[in-house]
Amino acid sequence: MLTVGEAVARITGGVEPLPIERVSLLDATGRVLAADAIAPYTLPHWDNSAMDGYAVRGSDIAGASAASTVRLRVLETVAAGAFPTVPVTPGTATRIMTGAPIPDGADSVVRVEDTDAGIELVIVRDDRDACRNIRPRGEDFVAGTTVLAAGTSIAPAQIGVLASLGMGMVEVHRRPVVAILGSGDELVDLDRFHEVLAGQKIVSSNSYTLTALVRAAGGMPLLLGNAGDTPDALRALLARTAGADLIVTSAGASVGAFDYTKDVLASLGATLDFWKVRMRPGAPIGFGSLDGTPWLALPGNPVSAMVTFELFARPVIRRMLGHARLFRRPTPVVLDEAVTIGARLTHFLRAIVSVNGDGALTARLTGPQGSGILTSMSRANALLIVPEERPRCEPGERLNALLLGEDGQLAEHFAL
Repeated sequence: MLTVGEAVARITGGVEPLPIERVSLLDATGRVLAADAIAPYTLPHWDNSAMDGYAVRGSDIAGASAASTVRLRVLETVAAGAFPTVPVTPGTATRIMTGAPIPDGADSVVRVEDTDAGIELVIVRDDRDACRNIRPRGEDFVAGTTVLAAGTSIAPAQIGVLASLGMGMVEVHRRPVVAILGSGDELVDLDRFHEVLAGQKIVSSNSYTLTALVRAAGGMPLLLGNAGDTPDALRALLARTAGADLIVTSAGASVGAFDYTKDVLASLGATLDFWKVRMRPGAPIGFGSLDGTPWLALPGNPVSAMVTFELFARPVIRRMLGHARLFRRPTPVVLDEAVTIGARLTHFLRAIVSVNGDGALTARLTGPQGSGILTSMSRANALLIVPEERPRCEPGERLNALLLGEDGQLAEHFAL
């Protein structure tokens, strides 16, 4: 069996970003720039004031204090959006608002709090702003320069920058279509929940969790449903994956009498790269290609499906979107309790990571770790990584964890 690292390398090694499409700026959050964003102008256009106050010559206010004030004649008032009409000369000042252009001759802006706020004559009581509070021309960006490079992930700050560049439409990599299908006669959707209540069937929770995981990763789920426990039923569903960028199956990946996924894919001409990884949960996972489309055969147990999606499918989706950073960074945590593993495999245990009073991250398990206990996954905000060479870890020891989102780094109380 491959190690987890070897499997990740095999799966992500041949994946490339998808082709480019243009989307409206407000629909670009979470996407990845496919082309450099070039500045068509310089921002700010001119030196401008960083304060509401008075544009002055620094030499005129040198030595100003509460005990030794400086009086200056006010030439005019310049609001943001207006322009000065006269230069500042010795002994004069221009009343100015934040963002307004600096008049010629001025090299400082005295904040209004250090003055008497005069209209025709201003009294300056402090010289701390000499040669300060001026934002220079081009401080943000200069015409012709690359402001955001291709490959940049677009978050709210980048949306604001792109708007500043006048980009109402943005070139990004296309979102991958991810075909999702399961198998098993025992599985039903929510429209047949009465059979679940009667103890005859179980809900196909993987259909819902995998759909949500694809969306959270930035992909577009194509939910094809569940095949019955026959090769023909599975083959019929797989025929509907044409046009998908990634195929994800759940269940049918083990060695049971009705686990047909591997054989059916082979009969359709799929290539098989590997089958099984040295991990728990989720050892029976397959990877290959069907008509040039990568496919991942995830286990059917709900927790195993979610863990293997996190480790293997999510990086593929991110790469197709154009992201350079594909993986969650292992974060050191301190154990709150002893952790023991049985099999000599790398374990990914559901855990709750908290921030203690010193700011350190601590971890404890969510409880029993059976791969069918989906509620344990709902309580987890991290996957605790237990290497196969450490069968028992004591309280206070350190391990790494994969934080599933930002919750594991959030605290209940504000602190700096």
